[in-house]
This record gives sequence, structure tokens and C-alpha cells, in this order.
Amino acid sequence: MSENHRRVVVTGLGVISPVGLDIPTMWQNLIEGRSGIGPITLFDTSDFDVHIAGEAHGFDPGCYMPARDARRIDRYTQFALAALEEALQQSKLVVQEHDSYEIGAIIGSAGGGVWTYDNAFAILREKGPRRINPFHVPAVGVDAASVQVALRTGARGLNHGLASACSTGADSIGAAFETIQRGHAKAMFTGSFDAAVSPLSIASFDCTGALSHRNDDPTAASRPFDAQRDGFVTAEGGALLILEDLEFALRRGAQPLVEMAAYAATSDAIHLTAPDPEGISAAHCMNLAMRRAGLEPQSVSYINAHGTATLVGDPAETNAIKRALGEYAYRVPVSSTKSMTGHLTGGSGSIEAAISIQALLTGTIPPTINLDHPDPECDLDFVPLHARQADLQAVISNSFGFGGHNACLVFRSYCPEG
Repeated sequence: MSENHRRVVVTGLGVISPVGLDIPTMWQNLIEGRSGIGPITLFDTSDFDVHIAGEAHGFDPGCYMPARDARRIDRYTQFALAALEEALQQSKLVVQEHDSYEIGAIIGSAGGGVWTYDNAFAILREKGPRRINPFHVPAVGVDAASVQVALRTGARGLNHGLASACSTGADSIGAAFETIQRGHAKAMFTGSFDAAVSPLSIASFDCTGALSHRNDDPTAASRPFDAQRDGFVTAEGGALLILEDLEFALRRGAQPLVEMAAYAATSDAIHLTAPDPEGISAAHCMNLAMRRAGLEPQSVSYINAHGTATLVGDPAETNAIKRALGEYAYRVPVSSTKSMTGHLTGGSGSIEAAISIQALLTGTIPPTINLDHPDPECDLDFVPLHARQADLQAVISNSFGFGGHNACLVFRSYCPEG
């Protein structure tokens, strides 16, 4: 098989999210339509207009690492190491010395170590420059999680962080996928994480007018495709995936979960924060992904939408799906799990990849909750309110971000014959 056609499979998943700190808990809550949105407890919001978010409820870094290690890394990197533990338990991948340079990590973050930045500025103002933590620099970068994963596993191959706003997760997974597909790695740790429920992040997003102010009803605040939506709800967490060359995975006795079939990315090149309302570049991205996966529109079983619940973003994505799939757009089920998780910013693409994989594995489409008053501009089958059983063979996960980033991932059921 040529290096351009290596088959790539997923062998492990790990997650930290507002609806669960592991895959089984997250999935059960999603298919039951339970929201993870609630009042912010991580900091005092008295001076803020927004008081709600999707926190990783109950997350304790001490359950995954020594306290000394936890103090040296940012919260977003703590999430990555916790998810790594779950993914390794599933995949049983052990980095051997003779394979170490052929196993790498691409783990992204849109914001990097925002909590570490916040704390460092407070210390700088109150106590002076000599009191800054010497581990500040390696803790704040968008490569911090990938570095820590390499230190934890011994992976010596390609290693870097990636940032592309809210497309970060999909782009990180896509880059890892292409690295294996080209024959430049046997396996990759990949995904993305953000700890964006912080004072600076909430204040910054709210200044753009992007956030929901439905503080009195948190679980109903994230309303993708609903006529009464008023913005997205910031959340934290992400997912870690283990991707492997199929031959390598089978040789070591791993059980592939699903096959990753394609990745594509485009740019709107129109506006700093707003998407193209016609969805032209986003549609082109979906078409590229389907073409690379060898899929016709009628072969797409489900689309996990970016679906943030912003006034401009939801109609733009609806238009993109219609452009990409034509008349079949009205027949393919589409749902936004951000209705339950909130928007994990840079972590959203990876958690939604994990959700798409779980949908394939279980034949269950998670719902778009809070879709009580469908927007006439958003007139597709958005699987409102309740999960749905379906025969799923190929799914698309959409991720779109500030700056005009568009990314699409395609996963399909694993078949040994290809």
C-alpha cells in the first residue's frame, strides 16, 4: 500500500467534559439529554454579566497525578493528562523503545494556559517579578499538553501544539491523521483541551457579544438552531484520541474502534469573528472531506454540527450543509451536542470527534436539546430534544472558528476489508 493511502484507525478515547469525566459517563448523559451547564464556581462572577458556564464538575487533578506535578502545569494540561489515562487504558498502547521515534503527539489549545497567565499577572502585581513560578513559561504555551503527554508516554516522534480558534481540535486530529497517512508515524496522541472558564476568557468572549446571558436558566441557555438563542455558553475540557496506522495496530493486537476516513480545512477569509453567512468556504470544506473519504452525500449517516447557538453562526452552518449536500441535506440527521456540553472553544473539535465516534459505535445520535422553537432559517433535521437510533456508517464532525477557520473530520465504521 502506498504511503498516501495508509489506513488510520482510532484505538483509544479519553475525555474531560461538563457532562462527564470519562467516556461512558459523558455518553450516557448526552443520549439522555442532560445539560452540563450551571453557575460558575471557579471564580467570583459578581462583577460579570455572565454567571454560567460548562465546568468540568468534580475534576480533581489529584486523581490523575501527584500534587507536585499538578502545580507545575495549567488546568488545561491537567485535563489532557487525565484524558490520556483513559485513552491508554482502552488502546493498551505502550510506547516501546524501538518504536518511540515513530509515535508522536499533536495536541492543541486555542487559549493555552490562561489560568497560569491570570495567576502570574496577579503575583507580578502583588509580589513582584522575583516571585513568578519558574515553570510559568512551559505551562502557558499551546504545546504544553503535547509536551506533557510525551513526557508521560515516552513518545519521541513529532510533537507540537496547534491553535486555530474553535477549529483547533479538528485541525489537531487532522494533522495527526495526515502524519500517519503519509507514513511519518505509526501512532499519534492527538486532540485538544481548553480551560476557558476563567475570568479573562469569559470577559473577553462577552465583550464580543457572543455569550448567552440566560443566567436564570442555565440548562436551557445553550440553544443551537433555536429562534430564542442568545449566544453560546463557554465550557472547558476536551478529548484525547489515539490514532494508529492500521497495520501497526493489528500487529500489536489492538482493536480498532472506528476508521478515520478524511480531514479537510478551508478559510473564509472574510471577517475576524463572523462566519460567511452563505457558508461557501465551510461547504467547500465539507465537500473536500467527503471527496477525500470517497463519500457521496447520501452516504453520510450523521453530522455533528459546530452549532454554537450564536445568531449568525447557526444559519451560516445550515447554509453550508445545504450547499455541501444539496437536496440530501434535508434527510441527513444533524445535531449540536453543544446544547449539552456548552462550547469548549479549542477543546470542542476533539470532544465532538469523540462523540461522533461514540455515535458510530452505538448506533445512537445524540440530540440537540433546548430546540423548542426552531429558527425558520435553520430548517434541517436537527434531532430535537431526544436521542435517535440509526444505522450509522459514516459521520462528519464540523468545526468552525473565529478568523474564518473551517475543519471537517470524517469517521466510518471499521471494516477489516477496507
